[in-house]
Amino acid sequence: MTVTERFLKYISFDTQSDEKADTTPSTEKQMLLAQVLKSEVEALGLTEISLDKHAYLMATLPANTDKKLPVIGFIAHLDTSPDMSGANVKPKIVKHYDGKDIVLNEKENIVLSPEMFPELLRHRGEDIIVTDGTTLLGADDKAGIAEIMTAVQYLIDHPEIKHGKIRIAFNPDEEIGMGTSKFDVEKFGCDWAYTMDGSEAGELEYENFNAAAAKVKIKGLNVHPGYAKNKMRNAGLIAVQFAGMLPPQERPEHTEGYEGFFHLTGMNGTVEEAELSYIIRDHDATKFERRLKQLEEITRYLNTVYPDAIQLEIKQQYRNMREIVEPQKHIIDLAVHAMKEACVTPVVRPIRGGTDGAQLSFKGLPCPNIFAGGLNFHGRYEWIPVQSMEKAVRVIVKIVELNK
Repeated sequence: MTVTERFLKYISFDTQSDEKADTTPSTEKQMLLAQVLKSEVEALGLTEISLDKHAYLMATLPANTDKKLPVIGFIAHLDTSPDMSGANVKPKIVKHYDGKDIVLNEKENIVLSPEMFPELLRHRGEDIIVTDGTTLLGADDKAGIAEIMTAVQYLIDHPEIKHGKIRIAFNPDEEIGMGTSKFDVEKFGCDWAYTMDGSEAGELEYENFNAAAAKVKIKGLNVHPGYAKNKMRNAGLIAVQFAGMLPPQERPEHTEGYEGFFHLTGMNGTVEEAELSYIIRDHDATKFERRLKQLEEITRYLNTVYPDAIQLEIKQQYRNMREIVEPQKHIIDLAVHAMKEACVTPVVRPIRGGTDGAQLSFKGLPCPNIFAGGLNFHGRYEWIPVQSMEKAVRVIVKIVELNK
């Protein structure tokens, strides 16, 4: 099967994860794809195959040389984002893209336009896979799965490429931050690994945000508004005041590159009670800690104005993997060399987000992130060039080949 054929097969499975669930996997439908992939790796003749009850699938492509080489892993996730449905995806391949608008859904007037997404123009002449505008596509991260599987098939079909032991893994629940919660690093048994979960062709990432989530719970006091003077404490307005005390220029819509942010992800409230939900992000550890202290300082101040009205809960999520990966720069150098050998221009940049690789790095498995090729993840405008998936396959093969 070609990488495109595999990709189209995998996106036919609805594997949307559920952030409200307390199980792993968060949705049983992820297990259905894992079981199909288990059958595929068995058919390929891979060894050390395991699929546990939590939908973590691992397998081995055995070494075909007696030379002792480091064990490398390649990882991709099964789930798609809760942000939009991944059920009944209806993909379309736009052959030899001409640089014009792509009508995804004429009835709903949904158009993928280079005016809104100028990166389309970098892919003129290529074959672009798009949605019908009613679902996401699932390139995040079924493209990564398809690329790993296709690369393994290529290595099996070309035994003249000598290589050490290669491990592959497909895990659930990356999109809800739980992708590595039950990932057995010791069982995986790799010296290092790469997640195939990046975006545009050439991306190579070993820096990500330090991340935390915060809940601001506010207790008000509701009395009849006609008799509220000096009595009422409006929780909804206190919530607005809290949000207004954070710097407006440090919101996601005003930041880029290494700049961190406070992102208000949810807000609800009445006079009696209110709640704000934030995610806090920064690449710099010192600045990140300063952001958390900012939230604490605002809470303390408002609690002097409205005694004991506010409760702040902060949950650490993940850390910047740079501190783990950078001391082992050969891992990055190998990927850069492989990209150049595969005629792909490396673009080394920080991730403005998280990755399973970050959490795996802190579990003892250094794990940078390599492009899978898709763009506009998590929504109806998601798309991926066939040629970018093919490039990713070549990069995986080259990494294996150059690991000497």
